[in-house]
Amino acid sequence: MTRLKIKFSRKQADIIRRPFNYELEVNEGTPRSGKTTAGHFRYARYLIESPDENHLIAAYNQEQAYRLFIDGDGTGLMHIFDGNCKIKHDEHGDHLLIDTPNGTKRVYYKGGGKANSVGAITGMSLGSVVFCEINLLNMDFIQEAFRRTWAAKLRYHLADLNPPAPQHPVIKDVFDVQNTRWTHWTMDDNPILSEERKQSIIQSLKKNPYLYKRDVLGQRVMPQGVIYGLFDLEKNIKDNLVGEPMEMYFNGDGGQSDATSMSCNIVTRHREDGKTFFRLNRVAHYYHSGAETGQVKAMSTYAVELRAFIQWCVSKYQMRYTDVWIDPACRSLREELHKLGIQTRGALNNAHDVSSKAKGIEVGIERGQNIISSGQFLLINHSEEEYDHYYFLKEIGLYSRDDNGRPIDKDNHAMDEFRYSVNVFYKKYANF
Repeated sequence: MTRLKIKFSRKQADIIRRPFNYELEVNEGTPRSGKTTAGHFRYARYLIESPDENHLIAAYNQEQAYRLFIDGDGTGLMHIFDGNCKIKHDEHGDHLLIDTPNGTKRVYYKGGGKANSVGAITGMSLGSVVFCEINLLNMDFIQEAFRRTWAAKLRYHLADLNPPAPQHPVIKDVFDVQNTRWTHWTMDDNPILSEERKQSIIQSLKKNPYLYKRDVLGQRVMPQGVIYGLFDLEKNIKDNLVGEPMEMYFNGDGGQSDATSMSCNIVTRHREDGKTFFRLNRVAHYYHSGAETGQVKAMSTYAVELRAFIQWCVSKYQMRYTDVWIDPACRSLREELHKLGIQTRGALNNAHDVSSKAKGIEVGIERGQNIISSGQFLLINHSEEEYDHYYFLKEIGLYSRDDNGRPIDKDNHAMDEFRYSVNVFYKKYANF
């Protein structure tokens, strides 16, 4: 058994020790504020006290639920209860089975980011639910999760999130209608961040008022600076591919410490009112960040995993693909893919594009904004959690401009290859 040695801030210690006299507790604030670590230990306390046997951790997908709260980067439930827990599986799914002084507890971990996610918890009886990044979860899933705890003996819900836009439906439809205790967090609440590190983060975000207010001050901010702010979680996300499939192609952007991102795109043809038009459907996504996971992979490893992703998409959608477009700067990745028999082309990265209103990458950004607002761009969910749109949705909510109006070179790996895919779409189908 390993012994956790953790220094808590005053706020973290207060949160952990509070009585369980609210049915919903919300920890909202900046990234790296220590709110999730406090949540790990608060919830561990709850599990020891609760007389209920079955509980749930929910995130956008199951992988995130495991990473954020079961493992928790070394402070999650499996480490707190080390020696007294094990990963198990039963008819309700994967869970952490924990032996506590108050009986055995089953903590299921599931994805709740899609419209069909609700089926995974229908019929379950739960004592509590933890909502990780609740603003990214499907609202029907959230509401059903609250219904699953109606018969609990010690009913409890814990949610965490970075500040959403002020009009986000989770505020009005969840926080404002429940018996809620809300706690605000900033970087000052995290005892492991040095003043030097905090100042470094502040300086890097000062150029962008939106990110500074959101990620330093922890404020809910209207996303005026977000480049693709017109993206609509209902209008631009569908559960099924509609129309006549015309072409499948892939776009990728690579890095080792930075993220490697590749999308599968299917163009569909539609006829309405006697007119023909096309849609760009983003149907699957591979994403891995060496910086975020702490696991840096060789380009040869990325190539093998990207080949598996391409093969998965071909099998899933029963289509042959036309091209694999890779950022021209990623020469080593292209070479590794060529060794595996996958021929690539240099992505259309707007390096020499000029339009009447823009030039360079602004041409691609303008095109992306156009097809998002017109409804010609859709994210298509699939039933499997592998290769879903979690990282695309995170980046599209953060990709923004600095004070001088220039796109910030941050949170943009999926955004770059999205732009490449839009450029291909425009080149072939924009005149229809």
